[in-house]
This record gives sequence, structure tokens and C-alpha cells, in this order.
Amino acid sequence: MKKKLVTLVLAAAMTGTLLAGCGSSAGTTQQSGASASTETASASESGESGEASLPDLDTSKEVELVMYVVSDRPAGQDIVDENMNKLFKEKLNCTLKINWIGWAEYQQKYPMLYSSGEKFDMAYCATWLNFANLARKGAFRELNDLLPKYAPDNYAMQSENALSQASIDGHLYAVPTLLPTYTGYGAIYRGDIADEAGITDTIDTFDEVEKYCDYVVANHPEMEPIEMYSSGPELTYVYAYSKGYTSIDNGLRYLFFDTNDASSKVTPIYDMDGAADFYNKMKTWGDKGYWTKSALSDTDSTKFQNGKAALHFHNIDTYSGQAVLHPDWNLHFGTFNQNIAHLPYTQDCMVISNTSENPERALALWNLLTTDQEAYDAFYYGILGTTYDLNDKGQYTILDTDLYNTNAMWAVRTKDLNRNQAGVPDDYNTIRDEWEKEIDPKKGQEQYASFVLDTSNITTEVAACTSAYQQYGWPLELGYTNDVNASIEEYKNAMEAAGIDKVIEECQKQLDAYRSANGIQ
Repeated sequence: MKKKLVTLVLAAAMTGTLLAGCGSSAGTTQQSGASASTETASASESGESGEASLPDLDTSKEVELVMYVVSDRPAGQDIVDENMNKLFKEKLNCTLKINWIGWAEYQQKYPMLYSSGEKFDMAYCATWLNFANLARKGAFRELNDLLPKYAPDNYAMQSENALSQASIDGHLYAVPTLLPTYTGYGAIYRGDIADEAGITDTIDTFDEVEKYCDYVVANHPEMEPIEMYSSGPELTYVYAYSKGYTSIDNGLRYLFFDTNDASSKVTPIYDMDGAADFYNKMKTWGDKGYWTKSALSDTDSTKFQNGKAALHFHNIDTYSGQAVLHPDWNLHFGTFNQNIAHLPYTQDCMVISNTSENPERALALWNLLTTDQEAYDAFYYGILGTTYDLNDKGQYTILDTDLYNTNAMWAVRTKDLNRNQAGVPDDYNTIRDEWEKEIDPKKGQEQYASFVLDTSNITTEVAACTSAYQQYGWPLELGYTNDVNASIEEYKNAMEAAGIDKVIEECQKQLDAYRSANGIQ
């Protein structure tokens, strides 16, 4: 099946509007009004000139492109690669090699990818993988001219807001996702167990989680009540979200501010109202056995999926995928966010490495993947009849999850090409539709979608604070302490020694500038 979504006529029609977004800054201080328009226009003119001087795409020489993604490598990846590369060679005279950085090691290995000097072409990136900071360090190829020249159909579909968010100081460093996603985060839990426990309300508070997990401890000793492993707990993140706060930066999950209060100060988690009560509750949960004492050394990220854990904190797309895998579990999703917003368009994005020797062909392949249904299906779902099937509604079914699920390059998804899985829960679209109705671009977290923290002035302190957070904050978050108050004080002292005060000062300065530039009062 082949499906071209965008014609050259559409691309030409949209160029005038979209060029304005390409040059806009998504840096620390977001501009608005005439000042922003002037900078955008200047950058756009530069982009037009640069694009015109670039050579046309040359596919006469076969090349192998190399892509990195973050996930565990599927057992059936080799047969998927063979299938899709036949198609890529036919259409663009290229092949693609995908390298995988596993969940248990990505925090250490992903940053090293760009400091090693290794030559590769493309990579998955995201806000939670420190896109902005890596861009400022020169990890990625600038795309202002390259994207419209070599991926014109994709470029034509990009919104001004998306291109702005993917730009740092007027330079475009990523190709943003074309699939809207949401900040909705919460509890994915088994309805069959909730029914056993007599729980009829949606589990969307910590008290309700506790009731559910107490039942699991008493009646399902074969399971851990809450999935927890070495990538670190997300409980402070969920807690802050439930209070209307958001993290100042996805890489700094220990600093938060209230998105509903324009005078809110950047606050470390241990100084938030109710933090002591939260940590005491986590101590109680740990003592009850909601997770193991060795969670931080456990590399198994599939415990919930494999029936070894009864609840998992994550997003609604993970909920949907798990529900399809286990329809007999009657999975449910409980939203913990007090506010729902669109995730940044760089939450899922594709970057071209600064070491790439074939950026033009890499972008041409990306253009193909995001506009051609046949190429998209081969790349994302694999082989029809072997790794997936389609029903008469065009929904897909994974045939063997141990063999292959879907590609971990989530940035490739587009609203038009992405398929729903057969068996997606009835409330999946309902919840998303409700969230969409709640979102007000002038209120709550949605106002901060374009905020990008620049840590270049605090690189040393951020590294030290992140280390202190993992060394002292994670164990405290899991209740690995005999004295909660003493451990909070120890955590706080470690963060202060690491330079948290300087980090907070810089974050607050940038947040205040963003609010001022964007009229947030």
C-alpha cells in the first residue's frame, strides 16, 4: 500500500507561513511581538537563501544510514531490517542500520553517543534526553536549510509552534513529531485485581493506590504491587503533577514550579508543601513491600508487562499498548495530573548527528517514512503477516511480542500514518478527547510548552545535583531509610553542596524572563 500525503502544491502553499516558524527562537528567553517577528523574518530569509544554494538530492551512490534509538532490541529486528531495507534501497538507494541503547543503560550511554566522535546519521531524541542542552553543545546538525530542501513534505506539515520548539537561538536542530501527545501521566493497573478488591473508583490518588497495593500484598504474593527498576522511581514526578506542579526541565526531576501561579518559584521537591508527608508515605509503602529492597539494581523493565507487577506509572499510550497485550486483565488508567497540556513537539523528535556523512539522504529517508504509508508500515510495524496483521479498519495487531512490537523511533509517528492497535480500550480516545477539551493555551502548563531551559551556565552544578538526586533522593523516594526526616535533611545538604542554590537561581531567572516575554501573569 502506498500513500502520499502531501503534494508539492501543498508544500508550496504552506511555505510562506512555515518559513516564519523555522527561524524562531525556542531558547531560554522566548520572544514575543515585534521583536520575535523581526528575528523570525531574518532567519527565514537566511533559510531561503541557504536552501537555494544546496545541491539537489543525489541518490546515485548507495549508502548505509545509521540510526540510534532508546529501547531494548527486539529479537526479530533482523528480519524487519531485511524487509524494510529492500524498500529503502528501491526508493532511495539506501539501507538503514538501527542501533539500540537499552532502557537499563540509556542514562549513561545516550549522552556518550555524542561525545564519542562516533559517525552515525540519525537518532531519536526528546526533552527527557536533554535535547536542548545537547543541541547547544553542538551534538546535532543545524537543519534550517537542510530540512525544507531534503524533506520538503515533512517540513510542509510542521507547525510554526513545533519548529519554534525544535529551534535553539534561531537554529533548527531537530525534526519534531507530527503526532500530538499529552502530559497525562498516571497509574496503569489491573481491573481484574481491582474487581477482586472491590475497588470501583478510578485509581487516581495515592490513597487509592495504597488501597489497591495493600490488596495485592495480601492476595498476590507472586507480584510486586508497583513496578520499580534501575532507571529510578518516578513517584516524586507523579506527586508533583498531582499538585499542579511541573518540572522546570524534564532532565531535572527534582525542581518544580506551579503552572497555575505566575508568581510561583522554582522549588526543589524536598521543599514543596507536603514533601515530608509524601516521603513518609513512600517509607510506609516501601515497608509494606510495594517494591523490593533491590529495586535500584533491578534491570528488568518488563515486570508489569509480564505479570510480575500489578501497577505501573506511565502515560496513556503505554496504557493502550499494555491493554492490547493483555485484554484479560481489563486494564485501567488513572490520570494523576491536575493540569493536562500538550507535550512539547520535541518530546519525540529526530536529530541528525553532527558526525553524519549523509545528512541529505537521512532527511530524504525521514521524508519518505513520514509521508509514505508503505515505508512507514515497514519501518514501524515490520512485516505484514509476520510481525503484524491489519483488520478491515486498518488497525494493527502484533503477532508475537517476543519477536517484535513496534519501532522505538516514536518521533516518526504522524497523525495521518499512525495506526491504532486492534483492541485499544474504549476509553483511550475518550480520555484523550476530554484532555483536548481541557487544554487552554493561555492557562496552566500549556503556556510553558515552548520553555527550554539553558543549563550552559550551570553544567557542573546540574551534573552534581543530578548525581546527588540519584544517590540520596532515589533511596528516600523508595523509603530506604530508618529516619525520614534525617534522610530529607541529608538529601537537602547533599543538593546544597552540589550547587542547587545556583541552579535554582538560574532556572528562576530564565522562567521569569519567559513569563515576561510571553505575557504570563
